[in-house]
Amino acid sequence: MKSTLDQIEDIKNNGYFLDFSTVFNHAFENYKKIALYAGLILLVFSILAFFLGGGLLVSLYGVQHFNEEFLKNLQNEQTSTSVLAIYSVVIAFFAALFSPFTAGFLKMAYCADRDEEFKFSTVFSYYTSRHFVQLFIATLLISLLSGLVSVLFNMVGIILVDTFIALAITIFTSLAIPLIIFGDLNAIDAIKSSIIIVSKQPFTIILLLFVAGVGSAIGLIGCCIGVAFTIPITYSVKYALYSAILNIEEENSIDSIGSDSE
Repeated sequence: MKSTLDQIEDIKNNGYFLDFSTVFNHAFENYKKIALYAGLILLVFSILAFFLGGGLLVSLYGVQHFNEEFLKNLQNEQTSTSVLAIYSVVIAFFAALFSPFTAGFLKMAYCADRDEEFKFSTVFSYYTSRHFVQLFIATLLISLLSGLVSVLFNMVGIILVDTFIALAITIFTSLAIPLIIFGDLNAIDAIKSSIIIVSKQPFTIILLLFVAGVGSAIGLIGCCIGVAFTIPITYSVKYALYSAILNIEEENSIDSIGSDSE
């Protein structure tokens, strides 16, 4: 079997075929297998994050400051370039720190697709994996690039453009994490390979990711709680995309599934 980089080289030279309905049907069937389990995990951690974040804000500002006037002033306050830069770095760091968590849901989709057992610990398996450093670096670089774009456009006073550029960065690097955990690539190769793959079939991939995003947003109808159970469709779509384009080498690309049950 060809290595991941050899497959990427073939894609770079010859492109590949991608059928929207085949990938989406695969993703949806996979989603049905992980929706409940992944949704419960996301719901629990969303609640924990809400209370921890709220507690941190109250401890920093004091509960008496959280009134209508405070929130109105916060919305009207102009963000300086330095503050925006610091904010971008902090967000990038936290995004990188949680990237193994995202990878864990992709591993869950992998297990479900093969009718293999997955557990609660599956979503945390990459925190102790050899892939952790590469996941962290790749997500940090991508997030810092998006943050840099926002800072630069904020400096010149151009709005909205940075949002579209950041969205493009997100789309073209959307397969970086799967390429690390399934393709065993390092951070830089994973980012470059993701750009190559998406650039060969941008419209189909954008449409798939858009439909996945709409599917995730449907959960907002259920008083926002339901979104925890619809978000997993995005992981299933990314997994289905990867498996439709590249071969997954179990021994080299995925840490032993059996380690989850230890």
